[in-house]
This record gives sequence, structure tokens and C-alpha cells, in this order.
Amino acid sequence: MNYNTQLKKLALPEYGRNIQNMVDFCLTIPGKDERKRCANSIINIMGNLFPHLRDVNDFKHILWDHLAIMADFKLDIDYPYDIIKKENLYSKPGKVPYSRPTMHFKHYGKTLEKLIGIASDYPEGKERDQLIWLVLNHMKKTYIQWNKDVDDAKLFVDLYELSNRKIDKRDSDMKLADMKDLNQRKPQQQRNNKKK
Repeated sequence: MNYNTQLKKLALPEYGRNIQNMVDFCLTIPGKDERKRCANSIINIMGNLFPHLRDVNDFKHILWDHLAIMADFKLDIDYPYDIIKKENLYSKPGKVPYSRPTMHFKHYGKTLEKLIGIASDYPEGKERDQLIWLVLNHMKKTYIQWNKDVDDAKLFVDLYELSNRKIDKRDSDMKLADMKDLNQRKPQQQRNNKKK
């Protein structure tokens, strides 16, 4: 008696031993037309095994690829589709490029550094000053997440460095929002939600 563990390893175990035996039999058929008819029958059976996949695009194409894989690419028939090549079957996928930007201060984040770049190229005027004030307050919020003691002078120095010395507010009398004002919005929103 032969056990499945003694038989050859299945190329695609989801189809089972019986389908693999059918494919092996198809390989032994001498006539090309008869092999093609047998392959079509095998494809129909394979499709019936997984009827929920019929909604997938190129379902038949996938089945013909699976048939070629199960036949170890030795089935000599005219395939209705271009089947996958054996050398492409085990090839590694290409490396996914990840953006690893160089950040000077990681606690501020990449987006804030981009925003500082925009603010440094902004034309002089009230809008630029307002944008710089908003950026500095956002810097203060993100800095508080990492360190509870924040000094506004430190933020002005960091802004000067991050803007490539284009924004110099180190000696200005600009007032930033207090820490309690920055953190005040969340409890106030919670109180408003409780009232509703």
C-alpha cells in the first residue's frame, strides 16, 4: 500500500492528489489534440473546486498557470493564454523603495520640516509672520510630547537651523501660546461632548 507521504510532493497542494494524478496522466497521452482535451477537462474540474474565485479577474488564466506548474512546465499543448515562465516562478520580488529622509530633529517630524521649508520661501509680510507663528506653536506642541520642559528660545534656535538660517526669530519678542493653552482644547472638547 502506498501512502501519500511516500508519493512525490504536490506542486500545488490546494488542488489535492487526485488532480495531480490527472495532470500526470495528461502528460502521458501521446496525441497533442487528446492532451489538449484532457487539459480542458482538468481546468473545468479545477474551476469547480473553487467556484467562489470565478469573480476574480483572469480566473481562467490563473488556472492555466496552475496547470502548467503542476505539470512542471512539461505539458506540450497550445495554451490559450501566455503562461508564467518557470524562471519567473521563483524569482524574488523587487525591493520596495522606502523614503528615509534625513531629519535634523526627529521629534518635530518630516511634515513639520517641510512646512518650515515652505514658510522660509514665503514672501515677506503679515501672512508669513502668521505662518511662522503657527509653525512655532506646532513645534511647541510636538516638543511637549517628548519633553515637558520647553523653552521658547530653544524653539527659535531650532527654527533658525531648520530653515537654513532664512527665518531668524531668535531676538524677536514673539509670544507663543502657553502650554496650558495648547493642551486646553482637548478637555474643553470633552466637556462639550458630555453636554450633548
